[in-house]
Amino acid sequence: QVQLVESGGGSVQVGGSLRLSCAASGSLSTVNVMGWYRQAPGKQRELVASIHTDGTIRYADAVKGRFTISRDSAKNIVYLQMYNLEADDTGFYYCNAARMTQGGSTIEYWGQGTQVTASL
Repeated sequence: QVQLVESGGGSVQVGGSLRLSCAASGSLSTVNVMGWYRQAPGKQRELVASIHTDGTIRYADAVKGRFTISRDSAKNIVYLQMYNLEADDTGFYYCNAARMTQGGSTIEYWGQGTQVTASL
């Protein structure tokens, strides 16, 4: 099992910045990739950024150049630094951890989420 706890959400003006943190605990040696997802009202949950254990990083096109995902392996924390926030970035942000089983299936773990609001 993996436990994830997010923090750092809040309300900022458009153009502002926030840093989200995801503290992970549990069977972390089995995790292959960690990431941040978001869900806006009335929309599906979408990937924002992910970081693989091999260092591979992915970003959604909408956040490239504005968001940075990073991890502190010693503290088991994954960060999402968000700059130049736009109104469309508003939503509930979830931390995700995923591992591949020997059978080839994927098991995912989710945090409780944190609200990010960017407004004029």
